[in-house]
Amino acid sequence: MLVMTQPPLRPPSRLLLRPKAAPTSSGTSLDALVTKTPPHLSRESSRSRQASPLQALPTTDVSEKATAALIRRVLVPSSHGGIDASPIDQLLPPLTSSNAVDLQLYAIIAVIIKEFVASWYTKITPDQGFVEEAVRIIAHCTRALEQRIRSVDIESLVLDEIPELVESHISAYRASHESPHSPPFAAEARVVYHNLIPHPAFSPVPLIDSPSTVHEQLNNEAAYRQLLVQGVLAVLLPTEDLGNACLRTLVADIIGEMILGNGVGGKACEGWLIWEGMTKIVENVKARVGAKATGEEIEVDTRSRLEKFGLLTETKEEFKLKAHQSRSSVVSEIFWRLLQYGYLAFITVRFIILGLATASSRPPRSPTVSGTTGPEDIQDLSAIQKTVKRPILSYKIFSLIGLLLDLSDRMPWLSGSLCLAQYHATNSLRVGATDGLFDKFLHQLLTAHVLSPSLIPSLLKTVRTSLFPGNTLTPARIVPSSVQKNAIKRSCAVTILEHVPRIVMERFLLGSSNVSSILSVPSDDISRTTDENLKEEMIMEIESVLDIFGDSYCNKHLVFGIIELCIVRLIPEIGEKGVADLLDARLGEGWE
Repeated sequence: MLVMTQPPLRPPSRLLLRPKAAPTSSGTSLDALVTKTPPHLSRESSRSRQASPLQALPTTDVSEKATAALIRRVLVPSSHGGIDASPIDQLLPPLTSSNAVDLQLYAIIAVIIKEFVASWYTKITPDQGFVEEAVRIIAHCTRALEQRIRSVDIESLVLDEIPELVESHISAYRASHESPHSPPFAAEARVVYHNLIPHPAFSPVPLIDSPSTVHEQLNNEAAYRQLLVQGVLAVLLPTEDLGNACLRTLVADIIGEMILGNGVGGKACEGWLIWEGMTKIVENVKARVGAKATGEEIEVDTRSRLEKFGLLTETKEEFKLKAHQSRSSVVSEIFWRLLQYGYLAFITVRFIILGLATASSRPPRSPTVSGTTGPEDIQDLSAIQKTVKRPILSYKIFSLIGLLLDLSDRMPWLSGSLCLAQYHATNSLRVGATDGLFDKFLHQLLTAHVLSPSLIPSLLKTVRTSLFPGNTLTPARIVPSSVQKNAIKRSCAVTILEHVPRIVMERFLLGSSNVSSILSVPSDDISRTTDENLKEEMIMEIESVLDIFGDSYCNKHLVFGIIELCIVRLIPEIGEKGVADLLDARLGEGWE
């Protein structure tokens, strides 16, 4: 066994009160993002004055003011009680170049330290040196990650490489769970999936009949997580902290076991949790879009309260007048619907025309070369050719959508038409080729609305409120039963069905033949039977699509594959060297 030596322990250094780096997306201080309130000055007993600020009662308020107060109480204990009223960005080292992102990151760090560190650290010593040292190390790593993120093609990573992994997952899942043979001749679905997408961390396939395979697979997964985390720390940690074996082991255990093991592998890969996340995403998107006005809102009920409850009889003239008003309301509703759809069509066409007009003046996405004259220019040309970007229309996100919706089987004519249009746009017409007019328009659209840095603070806040509601650690959730999992899946399917236009779902999920067969019922029962049968069949079709994420073992291949891809893109050294080689390069040959 290798004996790892470490330098003598040094006393924790105080946080440097240095100005924040020049921001790129926000220039205001952290305290300017929240409303400053005067500190509460109260007389405390001697016992409460000796208690650590980390033991303060947690707040259930997730507002910006409460978040800033939580950060001060946990990460800046010297400012607790009104001792130091300086802005937070002068008390804490900068994590990124954006103050809004720093506020959300520090909130997540404060909750983690309050829930997972204060529970045992405050029983040992009231000294806050460990917290300050942890904040300093985290700040060093986040700043290094930000510099690496700037050199990564986020657009290609999110819209091309990650969708390619999801596409492979869907194809392998369907191939493994749609066996042409019936039991006992059918092969185990997990075994088939693992053979199609092999991964050393999830080998051997855990089988219920063989407990030894379950134990061996869990050990391999734990070793893989430690190897992954050790490789990241070997690149990002400061040299003096990397040489401390105790610190490196502690950080690797926290990230590898608590975050990747319990959080990602133990919870985030569960199918029922993914379905719940989909439900929340659909509801949030619908809430942001807002309810659309329809012609039904124009209809006004002019009847009196006696007429509504049937306490007044209607005369013949009143009946005719009511029928006339009903016909008028239908005509009015149709008119306003046509007017609304016409306005939406006008806005869409105007948006596309203006976008194409402004996209023509945007700089090219790929670097250009004027010519080659020597060996150095040839080397530069070969390096540039490696960074040439693909057309956005050829990204895997579009084929992923078609595969996820099974478009080639449901509507082969539509799938073929889209493929033909994509081919002509990227080849013969060249408008969708790299740096073409339509390619620049799509790049501008994605940069402004999908991959905008301004969305990062709200995304981090959503993650924090989802993982830690009320800025506290909620009790562990009981794993739902099979019946409850089916109910969660059905609820997700119903939510998706309710937020998509009905006519689209009917034509896409059922097709004209199925709709016609359902409509061929007696006229007196057509209304009730049609609605019930159509809704139930569409829900079953959506549930069959959601089943793709129902197996947690298969989901682990996908989730950890995405994590590996992101790490390799951010830290390419891991894909070129092993962990031992990285440590040798940082610490020297005798670090062991």
